Amino acid sequence: MEKVPMTAAGLERLRDELRQLKTVERPAIIKAIAEARTHGDLSENAEYHAARERQSFIEGRIIELGDKTGRAEVIDVSKLSGKVVMFGATVTLVDDDTDEKSAYQIVGQDEADIASKRLSVTSPLARALIGKTVGDTVEVTTPRGGSKSYEVKKVEFR
Repeated sequence: MEKVPMTAAGLERLRDELRQLKTVERPAIIKAIAEARTHGDLSENAEYHAARERQSFIEGRIIELGDKTGRAEVIDVSKLSGKVVMFGATVTLVDDDTDEKSAYQIVGQDEADIASKRLSVTSPLARALIGKTVGDTVEVTTPRGGSKSYEVKKVEFR
């Protein structure tokens, strides 16, 4: 069984979502299905079919979250240090073309949020950065098929 790397905050968010689904969403959808059943013929009851579809989604998500939290390998970023880019590192990069600076933290797949500057460890940029040190240059293929080059300016663990 393969472990799923994540930060403690990421695991807590998954557990919160799982708790919400089990204690709030699941009971509410069961109630909605019971209510829709009282409206007559189930074969033509749109409310019933929508509620059953929502129930299916909720149950699937509960199974998925249970699996991920059970396989979670929590990595305490505050205990990490060094100059090499690895999971949990916040990496400051400079675009070789525009000299634009940006910083990203490398996190687990379920924690990724580009708007919050958190890259999934499985993303092309994060995979290119793993193992690099300050001064190294990485070449990444963009989604549009082009190529971008970045220089690693800083590696830190916060």
